[in-house]
Amino acid sequence: MAHPLIGISGAGIGGLAAAIALRKLGKDVIVFEQAAQFARVGADINLTPNAVLALDGLGIGDALRETAARPTHRISRTWDTGEETSRIEMAEAAQTRYGAPQLTMHRADLMTALEQAMPSDQVRLGKRTQSIVETPDGIDMTFADGSTQRVDVLVGADGIHSMVRTAIVGQEHPVFTGVVAYRAVVPAERLQGVNNLNAFTKWWGPNPETQIVTFPLNRGRDIFIFATTPQDSWRHESWTTPGDVAELRASYADFHPEARALLDACDEVLKSALYVRDPLPTWSKGNMTLMGDACHPMMPFMAQGAGMAIEDGIVLARCLADAKDEDVPAALARYQAARLDRTAQIQIGSRGNNWLKAGSNADWVYEYDAWNVALG
Repeated sequence: MAHPLIGISGAGIGGLAAAIALRKLGKDVIVFEQAAQFARVGADINLTPNAVLALDGLGIGDALRETAARPTHRISRTWDTGEETSRIEMAEAAQTRYGAPQLTMHRADLMTALEQAMPSDQVRLGKRTQSIVETPDGIDMTFADGSTQRVDVLVGADGIHSMVRTAIVGQEHPVFTGVVAYRAVVPAERLQGVNNLNAFTKWWGPNPETQIVTFPLNRGRDIFIFATTPQDSWRHESWTTPGDVAELRASYADFHPEARALLDACDEVLKSALYVRDPLPTWSKGNMTLMGDACHPMMPFMAQGAGMAIEDGIVLARCLADAKDEDVPAALARYQAARLDRTAQIQIGSRGNNWLKAGSNADWVYEYDAWNVALG
């Protein structure tokens, strides 16, 4: 296995970031994606400086900056009084402090930049994985269309329903957190009376499950609104359904008038259930490993889900860079050792939802440099 063929299951943010990084380091990669074609889906993405720095190393940072907004500050406000409890300067201050700014944008713009950085013949669309079998000669993948593929290394970047995860640890199911989320995008011109539209603002509710978050998109022309609230059960088959704007407003009726004005501007919303899985003790088995939501799905309260997947992809690529000279399982163990503590800490922090409610210690999250962090 002088030059192992690396397969990546899943062409989402993490999977494509890993593939681009591996190619940059001279590795042979094929990405398998169940969707028949790439489509512009999803509303928003919030890339904090640690994620932007990692993406800059992939060579796509300039493309992202063409459409992204750069929030001026990260602000925490109290749900009923509107009092500011934390204000961190971002934009140029973040560039100076961390080597990259915070960028907020439509998720589709990030996906387009990642897709364009991958040769089309190395991304196989319409490949829904049905079975994975590891043999002494390689890892055999069978797809729903009847085709097969043998790879030497397999990376599961296939999300919370990961088939690669099932192959590694067996069958289990995600757990509903008891929290639902609403998402909407509103033109900034509708929000004339609301302050700090060019900042990332988090309105902290009366309990950890309740909040409203806003930040600019499309160079400030649109405002993304994200709100969460407890709900005892989730009765829909789909995890994301059209939401009821009246129900949304009623859930936050006691919030500060400025916060309510955000919701009053919403014409339509999507409502999603938030699911998690318990942390895994190990991410790898043989020549298979996991990354992103496949191994550490997290609540959105620290805005690090995509960032952690991007970091995973860079660190994994660095660990596999010399895999022709060493045992692949040892390289995957090195990858896990480099990533497990950080992702677990952010999983726990996201679930507790207390980070930056007051104070300004963002450095431990934002200053991480996936391209240069020690690998042990």
